[in-house]
Amino acid sequence: MAKRQMTIPVILVTSLFFLWGFAHNLNPILIPHLKKACQLSDFQSAFIDSAFFIAYFAVALPAGYFMKRFGYKQGIVFGLLLFALGAFLFFPAANTREYGFFLIALFVIASGLTFLETAANPYISVLGDPGTATQRLNLAQSFNGLAATLAPFIGGHYILSGKTLSVEEQTVMPANDLTAYLQSEADAVKLPYIVIGVVVLLVALLVSRTSLPEINEETHADDGRVKGKSLWTNGNFLFGVVALFLYVGAQVGVVSFFIRFSDQVAGVQEKAAANLLSVALLGFMLGRFVGTFLMRFVTPAKLLAIFSLLSVIFTLISAGVDGMFAVYAMVGVTFLMSIMFPTIFSLAIGGLGKNTKQGSSILIMSIVGGAIVPLIMGRLSDWLSMQSAYVVPAACFAVVLLFALQNINSKVTQVAAAH
Repeated sequence: MAKRQMTIPVILVTSLFFLWGFAHNLNPILIPHLKKACQLSDFQSAFIDSAFFIAYFAVALPAGYFMKRFGYKQGIVFGLLLFALGAFLFFPAANTREYGFFLIALFVIASGLTFLETAANPYISVLGDPGTATQRLNLAQSFNGLAATLAPFIGGHYILSGKTLSVEEQTVMPANDLTAYLQSEADAVKLPYIVIGVVVLLVALLVSRTSLPEINEETHADDGRVKGKSLWTNGNFLFGVVALFLYVGAQVGVVSFFIRFSDQVAGVQEKAAANLLSVALLGFMLGRFVGTFLMRFVTPAKLLAIFSLLSVIFTLISAGVDGMFAVYAMVGVTFLMSIMFPTIFSLAIGGLGKNTKQGSSILIMSIVGGAIVPLIMGRLSDWLSMQSAYVVPAACFAVVLLFALQNINSKVTQVAAAH
């Protein structure tokens, strides 16, 4: 396919990275917000991430089969429609103030995002020179980073009230006043999610009316690691699944509890912490661009190894010291996490040839790590402290480091470096 013919599909698919990045990064706002509105513990509030990321495990394979049957374009449109439906469900969820209803809405949103990610990640990888797939995926993921920067800032402004009542204050407050306070907190999510739903519907309409080329992965040669065998015999791919599972869990835990963490270790109030999180995720976005640039000189696996090693060190520092230094260390971790998802994904899926769609579905399933790791962190926080819970992502980053080290001498890495 000519470069000119690829331009519009690449732009349109890249816009999807922004949309799901925005939805993902409203969760760190929802966690402290619904904790107030629905009167939850840290462990209970972590089910916001669980409901969201369990969808990736439940829906990824059906999404892969759907796209194998109907193609990438129809998968993208269907995913956008599910995304919009879930956003609109926030209105009745807020009216009832039922935590379970919010979790259902989040599950529907994430089901739609599963279709989008199952399609967009391999799609952007094969729209162009295979040797530069990792750089192209990192560049597309940079717009995911842009959304991650904007979501906490916008969500913090329009959703968070800045007013948190202690248990003691709620106990002495008249019942009618308490109910009114809790309902006003729940109602704050209505307008933002209605706007999101409308925007997503418009994008679905645009995609449906745009000609997108269907990619035939069988025309992309294997690199010698698959040779027609099952994916389950490909050791590097399986290690990639584990690494992605743990990385996503670490990323979600680090970001989702950032506001609570900042309050506990440095006394930063929720609105200020939300703004600080927005700055941190700006670093996440910039890290994508910096990483894409550095991959012109350093192989993706080597850069992944360096960033994951530093992430282990910075996370352990945050778990061991108090004050703003601990918070700033976590800001540094968000920068270092920037290249991890697209690089792990690209290294794991590289050279799968005709197994690309199946491999992509399985890798997307591994995003369920975002449903598991935050629960472990939430339970540790309730037992010990939020700060101590940050040893969990440190352990996850250590496994990512091992995956990177294994790939430093792989053929995929060498091909990427050559370009």
